[in-house]
Amino acid sequence: MSGQAALELRAFGGTELRVTPLCFGAGPLGDRNMREIHTYGVPEERALATIRALFASPINFLDTAAFYGDGESERRIGLVIRERGGLPPGFVLATKVDRDLGSGDFSADQVRRSAERSLRLLGLDRLQVLHLHDPELARQDFAELCGPGGAVEALQRLKEDGLVQAIGIAGGPVALMTRFVDTGVFDALITHNRFTLLSRAAEPLIALAAQRGLAVLNAAPYASGILARGSDAFPLYAYRRAPPAVVERAREIEAVCREHGVPLAAAALQRSLRDARITSTIVGMTRPERIAETLALAAHPIGDEVWARLDALVLPGDPFEQG
Repeated sequence: MSGQAALELRAFGGTELRVTPLCFGAGPLGDRNMREIHTYGVPEERALATIRALFASPINFLDTAAFYGDGESERRIGLVIRERGGLPPGFVLATKVDRDLGSGDFSADQVRRSAERSLRLLGLDRLQVLHLHDPELARQDFAELCGPGGAVEALQRLKEDGLVQAIGIAGGPVALMTRFVDTGVFDALITHNRFTLLSRAAEPLIALAAQRGLAVLNAAPYASGILARGSDAFPLYAYRRAPPAVVERAREIEAVCREHGVPLAAAALQRSLRDARITSTIVGMTRPERIAETLALAAHPIGDEVWARLDALVLPGDPFEQG
């Protein structure tokens, strides 16, 4: 896949939106999330410089959430949007409504409060894409979230009222995400950490969402770092310490990449990019130079022999839920 081909615009499900196969993940710009997971933060000026570099790059798609830094990611993005006088032409911004972080409440009222705060922090009067985020962590169960007067209905109402162009579901557990996709109300799906060099747990979910015509977004292709920096430098898998079986398999993957002169991060990123069912791959970035580096990783040549060996190393099941 060449760098140019990687940035051809793709249809965002059945909507009129068009996005690049690479999506800038703004979770790390929330600062607090980075400190909790990686023990270091992202200073504001560096965050703003990174967002400016993104808007000047070939990538036209950004993903954030109310949860990231409890609004800090959205606030920083909003500063640059205001500085520019608006989003660049053709740029697509996606954010997510979140539960109340104190009580776990994910009621219809909470959806509206979260969306209103996002609009205020971003300095926008309309959202292109809005996801229901991490419903597995909500106080309400699936039936309550999807029932009359619930969170999903509130999200649909925001779309009907013209405040949101497309709505999505974003979360982790494959079985639960499948139930949400099966409702037929969503335009997009985000799955994370479950379609990587280490795991294909999200395979049936991705297949279902693609069959139903949803935009499929694959987040965390580096599995929170172990597939970017390596198992010795960063033995975390999906935001927590990696189980021994995962570390061992990651080392085997690293060995294959070294043998063929392929950067580990290039293989991890391209594993997602080369799947035609995946509309866009979300990659967290924390510095301006990471944008060009990510584009280079997406364009690095990787032969069929390497892919055959890497595909044979996928772990069975869902290591995230087993760990």
